Amino acid sequence: MRVISKARLRQFWQLPGHQTAEGFLRAWYTHVNNKAVSWHSWGDVKAGFATASIVGNCIVFNIGGNRFRLVTRVLYRSQKVFILRVMTHAEYDQDKWKEECGCYEPPPEKQKRSGPSPRRESQKDGKR
Repeated sequence: MRVISKARLRQFWQLPGHQTAEGFLRAWYTHVNNKAVSWHSWGDVKAGFATASIVGNCIVFNIGGNRFRLVTRVLYRSQKVFILRVMTHAEYDQDKWKEECGCYEPPPEKQKRSGPSPRRESQKDGKR
């Protein structure tokens, strides 16, 4: 899987009072952001993270013995995990994050390309 992005995790653990989250978040990131980890369905996620939950179209991970919550969106086809929000358990319980993260919103529509990509054009010309 490919996790996007570690910076959001770092921003959280650098906040005052959240330093204890660093080790737990680094461990989660190291495990998931690995070519050997390949999720193709919710069952694959649940097999590796028994305490994970589905909320709308988001997956929520319990981090650090339930002290923190990590809200993500997993795109199985492209093997990407997007970090939407990291929060304390108390912040999670307030339920404001559901709307902020768009967990009940439909996925954005794919944008249609208006023509061939520049790369494809250069390949037609024999250039790379």
